[in-house]
Amino acid sequence: MRTVALAMVAMAIVAAVATALLSSRNTATAGSDDLQTAAVTPLPTGNTGPSGLPLPRFVSLKTDRVNVRRGPSTAHQVSWVFARKGLPVEIIAEYDHWRRVRDSEGEEGWVYHSLLTGRRTALVAPWRRDGALELHSEPNDRSATVARLETGVVGDVVDCTGEWCEITVSGYDGWIEQTMLWGVYPGERID
Repeated sequence: MRTVALAMVAMAIVAAVATALLSSRNTATAGSDDLQTAAVTPLPTGNTGPSGLPLPRFVSLKTDRVNVRRGPSTAHQVSWVFARKGLPVEIIAEYDHWRRVRDSEGEEGWVYHSLLTGRRTALVAPWRRDGALELHSEPNDRSATVARLETGVVGDVVDCTGEWCEITVSGYDGWIEQTMLWGVYPGERID
């Protein structure tokens, strides 16, 4: 009788864990097919993680090689490897020294905190597949064009007004509409 009761408790725990994993997997992949949805992330809610920093928040990769793991430890399998220093990622959770990050395609995984930096960068319209976007001399579309940026280009974020962001890319400095960047929140102000 005791063995049956323990088996039932164990089955209930396994079912609860499986349900939690499935719901987190569904949450993690929601919107990953729609890149524009992934780019329109709400402003941070005022939540803070164990680090005392806000969640969610954008950061960038510190090195050219960053392992993304299935869980928050080196015991977990590497799911993929980022190979682009400066790429923006969004931290959506924290556990000890590990950060759960989301990329511009909506994929999620765990990265060790020392491989990330608070330096703000942004991807130019990664959800678009064609055409260049203009980098302007002032924060309006009537100002002179400084450069034309291909989609997927990474730039350093200098300033954001909530509608326009000043970025630097390959020696060019100018303004682009904030809605055309992944790596800053809509309406976010950065000084």
